[in-house]
This record gives sequence, structure tokens and C-alpha cells, in this order.
Amino acid sequence: MASAPAQQPTLTVEQTRVVLSEVIQAFSVPENAARMEEARESACNDMGKMLQLVLPVATQIQQEVIKAYGFNNEGEGVLKFARLVKMYETQDPEIAAMSVKLKALLLPPLSTPPIGGAIPSS
Repeated sequence: MASAPAQQPTLTVEQTRVVLSEVIQAFSVPENAARMEEARESACNDMGKMLQLVLPVATQIQQEVIKAYGFNNEGEGVLKFARLVKMYETQDPEIAAMSVKLKALLLPPLSTPPIGGAIPSS
């Protein structure tokens, strides 16, 4: 029987919680925290530079964790894991909370305009 192409790993809600927790913990490892800080400083809060400098480092950190769970070691694996997390966010409050925490680690805080949509004049 011929082997089928590699399929997306299927994780249960519980397994997804474990992997997501490990991904978040990976950002706390001193070496990874230093890599992220260096990338953030180089990006100077410029969203374009964040995508060029911070996102690749964050992707590498996530890949190191998720590859042990069958996701490929390329950006595609991180995207598939993100889709899986997104799917479970609505079903599991713990996954939803961890997802928010992970996003906060990846993205700089964004300032939003006031609710009225008006931009304050200087």
C-alpha cells in the first residue's frame, strides 16, 4: 500500500492545550526571549518591519515546539497549528485565553481610535 502524502496532524482539545502551553512557554526561554527582544528593537514598532523581523523569529520558536507533534518544520506547519487553535477557540475557553496570550507575545500593542472613530486633533 502506497503511503499517502503527509496529512495535517489531528489534535484533540486536550492535546492542543498542551501544545499551545508549550509554545507559550518556549517564548519565555531566555534565548528565545532575547531573540524576540532583539527583533522587536530592530523593528522599532514599525508594522512592516515587525512582519519582516519579528514574525520569522516567532515562527521559528513555534516550529521548534510543534514539530514534535507532527506539524512540518516550515511556515506551513505554524499556519496549520494556528488554524487548529482558531477552530478550538470557540469550544474551549482555556485555549481561547492561551491564544490571546500568544497573540500578545507576537504582536505589539496596537493603539485603536476612540469608539466614535474620530481621530483626536493635535
